[in-house]
Amino acid sequence: MAVNNNHGNGVMETDCRKSEWVRLNVGGTTFLTTRTTLGRDQKSFLYRLVQEASDLNTDKDTDGAFLIDRDPSYFGPVLNFLRHGKLVMNKDLAEEGVLEEAEFYNITDLIKVVKDRIAERDAKLNQTFMKNVYRVMQCSGQELTQMVSTIPDGWKFEQLLNIGSHYNYGSEDHAEFLFVVSKECPTVLNGTDEPSDRAKVLQLKGTRI
Repeated sequence: MAVNNNHGNGVMETDCRKSEWVRLNVGGTTFLTTRTTLGRDQKSFLYRLVQEASDLNTDKDTDGAFLIDRDPSYFGPVLNFLRHGKLVMNKDLAEEGVLEEAEFYNITDLIKVVKDRIAERDAKLNQTFMKNVYRVMQCSGQELTQMVSTIPDGWKFEQLLNIGSHYNYGSEDHAEFLFVVSKECPTVLNGTDEPSDRAKVLQLKGTRI
């Protein structure tokens, strides 16, 4: 009798272990997980789905997996979040897609995490930086004094480049100059900002004078 009882207990324990595992057929892709994982958020669709007396009328496929008509590529991050509490996504997935699934499954913590990540991403994309805008004006030696005295507000003198003269003779008044001024302007960037090619050339010339 003792042998039979022990054998019976073993069968019951095996059945319990088996019943802990759940198959989900999400958009044609099968996921294997546990009731414990799916029950992390007791207000979620997935928690309700795996209850013995579920109020959800969900069909199963021929292998006994619950059928869920959602995108399987976005279900992976949802399931992994329930497993370890972290949002891990492939680079080809959009946060908005994960948010859509999190809201469908009603996983409160994941909704908050994804919204925070979207806000952080958008803030980086919309950061405002100040960059220098360069204006280059050509003038003769005679016009140089007037050019300096009429620099518009907000602009500052940067460089004066002597580009020679059209004449083979004459005074300094015949020389031609490039008069360079700059102004700081706000710009929205999503990466590192570099000077324009023309500004780079002018800066390079300036270092050689």
